[in-house]
Amino acid sequence: MYTLLLCCCLSCPGTSQPTIQADTPATPAQKAVPARARSDTLPRFDLMGIVVTVARTGIPLRENPAATTVVGGADLRTMPRALAVDEAVRLVPGVKVDNQADGERVHMSIRGQGILSERGLRGIKVLQDGIPLNDPTGFAPDLYDVDWSNIDRIEVLRGPGAALYGGGSTAGVLNLMTTPAGAGPSMAAEARTGSHGFQKYGLRSSGRVGGAGYQLSFGRALGDGYREHTAFTATNLYAKGDVRPSERLQLTPVVAWTGFFNENAEGLNLAWLAEDRRQANPDAVVYNEFQRTKRFTAGLSGRYAAGDATAVDFNAYLHDTRYLEPVPSSVQHRSLVGPGATLQLTHRLGTGGVAHTLGAGTDVQWQAIDEYRRANLGLAREGAARLSDETIRQAGLGVFLLDRLDLGGGWGGMVNVRYDRITNRLTDHLRSGGVDLSGAADFDRATARLGLTYSRSPRLSLYANWGQGFLPPATEELGNNPAAPGGFNGALTAALSRGEELGARAAIGRSLAFDLALFHLETRGDFDRYRIAARPLETFYRNGGNSRRLGAELFARWQPLAPVTVEGAYTGSRFLYRSSTSAYGDITGKWLPNSPAHQLMTNLTLDVRPGLSLGAGSDSYSRWYVDASNLTSVNGYTLWNARATWRIPLPGLDCELSVQGRNLTGVRYIAFTEPDPDGNSYQPGPERELFTGLRLILP
Repeated sequence: MYTLLLCCCLSCPGTSQPTIQADTPATPAQKAVPARARSDTLPRFDLMGIVVTVARTGIPLRENPAATTVVGGADLRTMPRALAVDEAVRLVPGVKVDNQADGERVHMSIRGQGILSERGLRGIKVLQDGIPLNDPTGFAPDLYDVDWSNIDRIEVLRGPGAALYGGGSTAGVLNLMTTPAGAGPSMAAEARTGSHGFQKYGLRSSGRVGGAGYQLSFGRALGDGYREHTAFTATNLYAKGDVRPSERLQLTPVVAWTGFFNENAEGLNLAWLAEDRRQANPDAVVYNEFQRTKRFTAGLSGRYAAGDATAVDFNAYLHDTRYLEPVPSSVQHRSLVGPGATLQLTHRLGTGGVAHTLGAGTDVQWQAIDEYRRANLGLAREGAARLSDETIRQAGLGVFLLDRLDLGGGWGGMVNVRYDRITNRLTDHLRSGGVDLSGAADFDRATARLGLTYSRSPRLSLYANWGQGFLPPATEELGNNPAAPGGFNGALTAALSRGEELGARAAIGRSLAFDLALFHLETRGDFDRYRIAARPLETFYRNGGNSRRLGAELFARWQPLAPVTVEGAYTGSRFLYRSSTSAYGDITGKWLPNSPAHQLMTNLTLDVRPGLSLGAGSDSYSRWYVDASNLTSVNGYTLWNARATWRIPLPGLDCELSVQGRNLTGVRYIAFTEPDPDGNSYQPGPERELFTGLRLILP
């Protein structure tokens, strides 16, 4: 069902038609760089039939020299809860998502980059309708801003992308697009319920007023969680417009608000796990660990067509966040304000037999963090004295050039170069004991990426690329200082990477298609987590060493009969330390923690009759090591899932009922492990879960 492979080979009369038909006359804004603006107008069933924008220029998939997967709306509608990113990218190879508490709190990595962080995303650029969710250091929280019921399309670029979006994209890019303003149903409502007190409600409306399009959405989710002390609530409000003051200018204003709360049960040691896998870590209850986030976002994106071959893309945005987190050592208060902007000029030209799409631009981003911590006396009650009181000022500046080449004869290429500079300034207002912990941490790097494609047929595309990665320490790493309760961890340096990739996208006959990528990645100065005896309840970071990563990623789709579709996503990984010394001594040749050698996701869909669909699937992981010593590991597992969806057309209304089951055989497994030497490393996943859903759509 993935759009990528639908576009490779299969003609399906039942597929819904695009909103804009292929013969709609193009406006000057559309003609300026047609691939980006007219992606929905292209034929749907060959490799040219899908256009991606994740590479900062609209490009047909077969001409994109990078591993890229597109998840379409039909796939997203099959999510059992539409709660977190693990459901949305389940069939994207090369991606690992650890859902730590069966809610929205996730840990995500691409090709193992960011795999040793505690929470959130590092090294993955996250864009929602063109607005970055990362801070200037590349850190993105647990995607609380995203209501997955409102996402219409996802593009995932895997592999070094620092030359595209800077250090925040050294592992790849997650490009999220919500339902287009003014398109789709005029009104849609959903209600879902299921195991462990899960409930989700949503309402979405779109239309046009005076020629301007709008899209409004509301989502509310809550649940008790599988384990004790894992309850959560989430509220998302999102408004987007489509305003066209002239033929050449298109504007997309966005306003969003997020309110999120989740209890944090922390990991268990083996004794607690054997006693009761659903219990919380006692410290989590004693100190009432939780996270509360309130965030307001406003942004404006736009495109101006300066001519038939020239366009200017731009955006400006502001994030305003209030964050509260009690942990055993303290209660942390943060106020974060982060404006940013992007400007990109794109121009098409041809010289002889070679055509160029040239791009140049800049990304700028700032963030001001006012933070203080007080001692946690228990149950998140705060002591009177402040343990730290500081202000952090951050800035990120990136300038980039790109050239997409059409070399003729089926050959194409892409060249990206970029320079980034990230600055961090900390002012210590407390100066405890007369010691001033104020300081600075700056990181800069130039990166490049080169790619080549060959495709003489719309049914086969080959590509190769080489790229560099640049991952500066994120706010979370810098702010956890092992030398004192405040100040920066001044020992950290940026992690660097470089690697190569070979890939093939192909359709065989009219029933089989596949997307294969092979990669090699060398990293230097990977971030590693550790703890110290003087402060045993806190997590700190260091540059842990170098690694070599080899991998194979395969997504395949087979339709042996018209009503039957079989899909599979396989990831084979070999992530080893190449040279490193840690608390365990020399770990050269050891596996990176939390990196299984094999992942396999499958999906079977049977369209019994129009409106009635049955599905089944499995999620499989091989065993992985808990820490860098490779002395302790957790067993692999396979979870079996099933679903049934029934669409009932009613007069003036479409109704969809769904029933879904996850882990139907009740397998006991570990969803996430933390490489902590104290043994509180294990976070068990939920056993059998059942969910039901109702969606009403007013066309």
